[in-house]
Amino acid sequence: MEKKWIILDRDGVINIDSDDYIKSPKEWEPIPGSLEAIAKLNWAGYHIAIASNQSAIAKGLLTDKRLEAIHKKMEKALFGVGGHIDGFFYCSHNPEDNCLCRKPKTGLFDAIADEFKISFKNVLAIGDSLRDIQAAKAAGCTAILVRTGKGEKTLKDNPNHPDLVNVTVYDDLAAAATAILTTKK
Repeated sequence: MEKKWIILDRDGVINIDSDDYIKSPKEWEPIPGSLEAIAKLNWAGYHIAIASNQSAIAKGLLTDKRLEAIHKKMEKALFGVGGHIDGFFYCSHNPEDNCLCRKPKTGLFDAIADEFKISFKNVLAIGDSLRDIQAAKAAGCTAILVRTGKGEKTLKDNPNHPDLVNVTVYDDLAAAATAILTTKK
């Protein structure tokens, strides 16, 4: 039986986003209900991977070690509600670097596929920005947008964008998880 996977963006989907970046564990704050949503998905047999652009590293505002500390805080909080993350994948480049891993390119998704030996045929990917949706679709995932983080602005700024056509939108990760678990039984 094929394992069930969901790929999540981090900032704006799991935790509160900041235009000043999340630069320390102290600044990392979960969106209400997001950790419990991940736990419920885990309990239902879903594996979860994070695919996140983290250009604060290239800008010198964050180190790989500090990012790891943020992820450890998130893992500890998730463990406290019975959830876990199977893998953290991030792009540390600036948008101008034209790397292959920065969303909307698919490098992070490719790394997830390589690491876990999965295809994206039945994989869901949840994000809060147009580039999250574009990367998910380009990789072959079913893209879902949440209104948290940059989600509401994404919808407002791109009302007729072809990449947002037929993309399901939920208020937050908790609502998306409830819908997934209700329809995927």
